[in-house]
Amino acid sequence: MANVVNKIKIQIPAGKATPAPPVGTALGPAGINLGDFCTKFNDATRDKMGDILPVEISIYEDRSFDFVVKTPPAAFLIKRALKLKKGSATGKNDTVGTLTKAQLKEIAETKLPDLNCYDIESAMKIIEGTALNMGVKVED
Repeated sequence: MANVVNKIKIQIPAGKATPAPPVGTALGPAGINLGDFCTKFNDATRDKMGDILPVEISIYEDRSFDFVVKTPPAAFLIKRALKLKKGSATGKNDTVGTLTKAQLKEIAETKLPDLNCYDIESAMKIIEGTALNMGVKVED
């Protein structure tokens, strides 16, 4: 296996990667085959259509690549749960919605593999902090 030359992180809609921007702009200078990447990414994420997925791409000396698809961002999951277009412009000073503990737990369970914690309670606190900064209240 060749050495990793570059790591690129980008957020792409699931199943909708094309060689056009933003994918082409980020990966073009790295010299990898854009069509090959788009095909592999779209096949791997076809079941998550509609989600925005962070992907971490490792590029090797011989211009081959591997990628790891992460869970959707917490803010995206919160907006989807509450059917919001965007969060508050002024943070927690302006409330734009209310999240129940059940919704919070569901989002935390989804994000747990990518968070820096080991139990669901800690994950819920992290997601709650994101929600508060978006202007979303959390209630029982």
